Amino acid sequence: MLGALGQLMESEYTNPTELLGLNGEMDTELLGYLNALNPVQRAKAMSKMVKRHIPSQGSRAEFEKFFVELPKHIKEQLLQGKLRLADHLIYSIKPVKGAKTIKMFESQDVKEVGLRNISNAKLPKNMALLVSGIYMLQGIAGSQDVDAIKVTTFDTINNIGAFANGEFKLKANKKQLVSDTSNRNFITTGFDQVPKGFYKLANPRLIHDDIDIEFEIELGTITGVDPNAVIMVGLVGTATIP
Repeated sequence: MLGALGQLMESEYTNPTELLGLNGEMDTELLGYLNALNPVQRAKAMSKMVKRHIPSQGSRAEFEKFFVELPKHIKEQLLQGKLRLADHLIYSIKPVKGAKTIKMFESQDVKEVGLRNISNAKLPKNMALLVSGIYMLQGIAGSQDVDAIKVTTFDTINNIGAFANGEFKLKANKKQLVSDTSNRNFITTGFDQVPKGFYKLANPRLIHDDIDIEFEIELGTITGVDPNAVIMVGLVGTATIP
């Protein structure tokens, strides 16, 4: 822990003590560390710990509130500077194929540009993603051919009743993160300041690495759905990257 305490003093984060689980409390080990410093170093360390940082913004600020929930191996690498926080979006594109249930992330999926950017429905090792918002868009491919799906032009679900009136749910970390919520949250017509098909979560949720992600879309009917309909889902926020 002493090495981590040293790195704590140079941390770029607003609340680095939460990466160590200190939560602002000076426990015995921290006091020992401080007492071992010379007076100048001790003064600098104390100044660093009590300094009011410039607050982070957006999904980065949301992520920092979840430091306490991060797996230990990710906390340690953030403190060591081996991992950093960055904007990130994971996405998946799937053809509907006349189904009422569309599973956007599946264990047999393989990362492929133009279709999805994760494999096996899991974040890669050492990546944690704070989902700040979700995209859902639809399009019509020229055919069911993979290359045709990859060049699909996407738009909102506004005018596809079966999509707009369906529901979705998101599960990760073996917990329900968003439960049976109306797809109408993705209808953005008339909202000029909101990206097309974007739903900002009032309650962002953290997804851990190497754990199954499930995102299911449930349709009440497939009436009016084109045979070559395709759906794109994106989970956007801040993630840990090397």
